[in-house]
Amino acid sequence: MHRQRGLTDEQVVEMYRYMLLARKLDERLWLLNRAGKIPFTISCQGQEGIQVGAAFALDREKDWICPYYRDLALVLAFGQTVRDNMLAAFAKAEDPNSGGRQMPGHYGDTRYRILSGSSPVTTQVLHAVGIAYAGKLEQKDFVVLTSCGEGSSNQGDWHEACNFAGVHQLPVVFMVENNQYAISVPLEKQVAGENIAARANGYGFPGIQVDGNDPLAVYQAVKEAVDRARSGNGPTLIEAITYRLLPHSSDDDDRSYRSNEEVEMAKKKDGLLVFRNYLLENKLWTEQQDQELLAQIMEEINEATAYAEAAPHPNPTDLYKHVYV
Repeated sequence: MHRQRGLTDEQVVEMYRYMLLARKLDERLWLLNRAGKIPFTISCQGQEGIQVGAAFALDREKDWICPYYRDLALVLAFGQTVRDNMLAAFAKAEDPNSGGRQMPGHYGDTRYRILSGSSPVTTQVLHAVGIAYAGKLEQKDFVVLTSCGEGSSNQGDWHEACNFAGVHQLPVVFMVENNQYAISVPLEKQVAGENIAARANGYGFPGIQVDGNDPLAVYQAVKEAVDRARSGNGPTLIEAITYRLLPHSSDDDDRSYRSNEEVEMAKKKDGLLVFRNYLLENKLWTEQQDQELLAQIMEEINEATAYAEAAPHPNPTDLYKHVYV
């Protein structure tokens, strides 16, 4: 199935590595939070397949991403390291995202064309359209992918961005990671019609719904959208259906708005497990390789944790740097 989509055996194994790396790093961040070592974390668990599938469909040497706060796997696949993200979690001076100024999940890295995110949700979607517009005006060959949750797709910024991109046929891909909840509000109470992809019709470009627990399906959808954008045929909206496996953030108690039974049912469709089984069934991976990879990942995470915890804090004299002229 992956070969039919133009992916090699080595590429799908690499995709799985990024998914597992993001999952284990995410789990460590939660442990550090519960131990009182970092103040906050926000989870990507359940959404790794969407993010890695999208990353592999882009040209990671020239395309741009404007991610949202759950996109840990996406930024890892685009070049950030475990150490980079651990430095951000501990708010240390070497944090490449903000120098320890921003909350975790506020990604931004000029090295990899990752636009700096802002705390108000959905603003990155407007910025992505601005980058795409600049690229079109300057006749540069790059595509911009921007992502958000389905709750963000209800914001005015999102609609303005889609409309402008449709009018000007911009090289941008809108990817909505529909994890069923806008914090505590379920999909049926936030979206009339329960279909985000259909909204693209109003903006004059295609809208596609895809299984977000299948990284290969996401890859194919995003690859077609990227090819379309790069050839000058404008935007695409991709709605990837998945489920948020953990609370909204480390400050949220999801037991107040959803049942344990619902969450346990969703875990059976976890994209990480589905993809691992795909590799095993197709003789691309073994249990022994899985254990070896896990050991390598945990060593990397342990090293990054120790490094970040011991790293220097930002200098208080830099408090107003990049804030006031």
